Amino acid sequence: MLPLDIASVYIVSKHAGEKSKTEDYNAGRSVVGTGPYKFISYSPGDRTVFERNPGYYGPKPLWDKVNYRYINNGAARTAALLAGDVDVIDKVAVTDVEKLKKTPTVSVYTYPGLRVLLLQPSFRPGANEFITDNAGKPIEKNPLQDLRVRQALSIAINRKAITDRILQGTVTEANQWMPKNTFGYNPEVKDIAYNVEQAKKLLAEAGFPQGFQISIHVPGDRYPQAPETVQAVAQFWTRAGVKTKVEVVPWAVYSSRANKNEFAVSVIAWGNGTGEAGYGLLQTLASNDAKRGRGSNNWGRYSNEAVDKALDAATVEFDAKRREAMFRHSVKLVTDDVGQIPLFHYQNIWAAKKGLKVVPLLSDRTTSMQVTRLAK
Repeated sequence: MLPLDIASVYIVSKHAGEKSKTEDYNAGRSVVGTGPYKFISYSPGDRTVFERNPGYYGPKPLWDKVNYRYINNGAARTAALLAGDVDVIDKVAVTDVEKLKKTPTVSVYTYPGLRVLLLQPSFRPGANEFITDNAGKPIEKNPLQDLRVRQALSIAINRKAITDRILQGTVTEANQWMPKNTFGYNPEVKDIAYNVEQAKKLLAEAGFPQGFQISIHVPGDRYPQAPETVQAVAQFWTRAGVKTKVEVVPWAVYSSRANKNEFAVSVIAWGNGTGEAGYGLLQTLASNDAKRGRGSNNWGRYSNEAVDKALDAATVEFDAKRREAMFRHSVKLVTDDVGQIPLFHYQNIWAAKKGLKVVPLLSDRTTSMQVTRLAK
């Protein structure tokens, strides 16, 4: 995987890196590169500006200047495009897709996506302030450590209703962290059937016939439609007997607390940026080990020795077929253990003014090199 991984390594010269702080990079004083565009300026939360690099070793870049603007709200992005303030927008709001498709001055480009929206239950032992009994008292042992509870919570979710009604067909149901037709996707893992009665039965078997109370935390300014999705999950869980509250938190606060495993249930939209199963396995499912660089996004601190062994084996295996079989095995292990609760895979959706074409790279990120002019 070295060719894919090395593309995500950003090299900083030693003489610049040793003396530089965040503000030095933001101001451009320490930015080093040989790419198609040169850095001009960066305004946090507003924009980054580049211009063509005449010394670029590759083909001449198409654009004289590139202005990236950061517009968090989907409706505001659409409004900016329609007003002519921007030429291209990404992560088009699902409520605007059909409208933009019918707009003669706009072209919409949709592609299958790698990013999956996941729920990460906390495996932290002992009481959790965000899990209580129905009287509001702490539960001494974390219910989420019981496989039957995790199974119940997963099958209590009507994923088809979420994809059809909330995401309006712009996503596909997920039963694992990789989408279909990717390296490591396990086709033998079936879609997760919605079964609220079976969920209630599993909760009763786990010692919670009357359920309990739980909170899900989700960033309100990070993942498209995530708060709305989690509100639906909360309703499904409540119907199964687990009274669920949703806490929407700004990303700046959320990311720090989630990374410390402070929540009962965290939400992450994992990008699978290398296009194969090993990336998500390493970062979101491997036992958290900072020294080894593992499990950095495993916010619930899931840990399964068999999963770790599968990752170890795949890491040193050069035969592609055997390596893929190891990944598929790890998918089955995580699925059987409900190590995480997958909900759906996003489509990658861009909209551009007429005359421009957007073709994605591997991930859902947007670069100027993806945008070209259509031949007249």
